[in-house]
Amino acid sequence: MRETSARLLRLLSLLQTRRDWSGTELAERLAITTRTVRRDVDKLRDLGYPVDATVGVGGGYRLGAGAEMPPLLLDDEEVVAVAFALQAGANDSVTGIGEAASRALSKLRQVMPSRLRHRLEALEVEVVDRTPVASAVDAALLSTIASVCHNHERLRFDYRAHDGEATRREVEPYRLVRSRLRWYLMAWDIERRDWRTFRVDRMEPKIPTGPRFTPRELPPGGAAEFVARGIRRGAAQVRVRVLLHAPFEEIAPKVYDDWGSVELVDDDSCAVVLDGRSLDAVAKWLYAFDVDFTVLDPPDLRDACRALAERHTLIAARYRRA
Repeated sequence: MRETSARLLRLLSLLQTRRDWSGTELAERLAITTRTVRRDVDKLRDLGYPVDATVGVGGGYRLGAGAEMPPLLLDDEEVVAVAFALQAGANDSVTGIGEAASRALSKLRQVMPSRLRHRLEALEVEVVDRTPVASAVDAALLSTIASVCHNHERLRFDYRAHDGEATRREVEPYRLVRSRLRWYLMAWDIERRDWRTFRVDRMEPKIPTGPRFTPRELPPGGAAEFVARGIRRGAAQVRVRVLLHAPFEEIAPKVYDDWGSVELVDDDSCAVVLDGRSLDAVAKWLYAFDVDFTVLDPPDLRDACRALAERHTLIAARYRRA
């Protein structure tokens, strides 16, 4: 009986991970016959789960609308993940969910079997209360924007740019993207007729929302890559090109995509293109490679490197005297 119940829970879990399953696929995943699959589906229906049968070669199954996943379907690893997420409550980038998270965790404990409930209790943690970062956004604002993205509705909002300038924007919203502690909206700007990225903490949506729109094809790489490129462009004040006198294989693992690129020159050297906030900052990065290098562009980077070398020389001399 216990084996059958566990199989039913696993069958229900499989039905929730994908829209359609053939009877053969379910039988293979559960290591049973297709006939047993049919019997287990009937048992799920008796328990009130709307499992629809589809016609076709071999038959197929789909979980109907209105089905809910019982908490008992969480395995041990999922319990750990949910417990940590809920006990953390509101994080630095989202506000307004702490109380709801605590209520959800309390309900989760009530429906868990004793073995998992004891594990939840063992995971009890304390969270240091601190002021959210300046870029934090309210959960209700995220929910509003996520809703218009899902419904393909135009969104109007007041937007405050980095320099403080305020503008009224109308966009076709597509995706919410989080990068570290900031939230961004990727959208098609109606007036500018181009893709744009907006920081959510600088947005003030206007109600009601606009008419529905037909979704456009996203740029290559999708929303996350588009937002990442925009962040890199916004953060970079200077771009340099430097020849490093070291093999490509030695340097490539040290250069991350979000701040530079590497190209092979020959067996003993490679060229790097680096983006940074200042030439002084880039000069420090170059010394971190700990290899000889030649500045290719811009020439002013040579002055920044010389200034840094002089500071290091003064510090070294100070320690020699000490």
